[in-house]
Order: sequence, then C-alpha cells, then structure tokens
Amino acid sequence: MRIAVTLLTLLLGSTLWAQQPLYVVNGRAVESIEGIPQEDIESIDVLPADEDTIAVWGLAASEGVIMVRLKFDTPATFSAEGFDNFTLYLANEIKWSESMPAERASLRINVTEEGTVEIVEVLDTTSRQFLKRVTKAIEEAPRWQPAMRDGKAIASLQLVNIQLPLGKELPKDPYVIIR
Repeated sequence: MRIAVTLLTLLLGSTLWAQQPLYVVNGRAVESIEGIPQEDIESIDVLPADEDTIAVWGLAASEGVIMVRLKFDTPATFSAEGFDNFTLYLANEIKWSESMPAERASLRINVTEEGTVEIVEVLDTTSRQFLKRVTKAIEEAPRWQPAMRDGKAIASLQLVNIQLPLGKELPKDPYVIIR
C-alpha cells in the first residue's frame, strides 16, 4: 500500500510540474519569475503551446511559454567603501544617534547611465530634517555601476527605504508623514 501511495504521489507531482509553463527571462529559460520586482519588467508575452512554440523551445514548452523582457540585462549595483548595499552605506554616512527618535524615508532614485544618482520622487518621510540628511548623503554618494542592456549602460529606477537608527522601531504614536 505504501508503495502505491508513493508512486501516486510521484506521478501527481510530476504531472503538476509538467503543467507549468516555461518561463523565459531575457531569452533564458528559468524555473520561476517570482523574485523579479514588478518595476524591473518591461514586457510579458504569452506564447501558446502550439507546434511553433514547441519547435523553438522544446517539450518544456508543452504548456506554453511566458516570455519576460526586463528593462535591463544586468541591474545597477552599488559598491563603495566596503558596502555592497546602498541603504547600509547611507546609514553609515548619516549621523543619527541612538538617542534621536527613529525616522524613515522612502525615495525613488534614478541611477543614470553614468552611475550618478538623482532623487526622482519622495514617497514618504517622517521629517524634513531626516529627509535633508538622506538627500545630502545621496548627493555625496559614490557612483553606481549602471544597469546594462545589450552591452550599453542605461538609466534605471531604484527604491530606497531607510530607517534610522538601525533596528529601532518607529514610535507607535501617530506621526505625520510628509509626501
């Protein structure tokens, strides 16, 4: 009986797996597209499971193909002064002591083709004072390695969410969010 249950489980598992479409990101087959941020996607095309699709992509396309084109081939990256994370770099540059109240800011930035950073939009912040310090740190930050597409540097948008002091929670009391 256990062997029958095991075989049934394996059979159902392989059947369910076979019913997944083939995901292709920038021309390469991948297992999943779950980890791709929505803002990085330029387009999505769904190809039917027909003879032409299977001829191009093989039997893995027997349930269709979901083609995802990202805005870039490689994303913009930040690396400077021992930091590979832009938010941690900013936290190190902004002088905000433990005795100060917890503050946060959420910004949308543009990393240009040259690797410079410009603030596109302030999504929210808990105070103008904190926003000024974050803005100054961003303006003085080293250049990024820009995103690349087809071998050329391109501009890309990034989200920056910073809360200081690190690990300190925002007060539960109501506060004003400046937008």
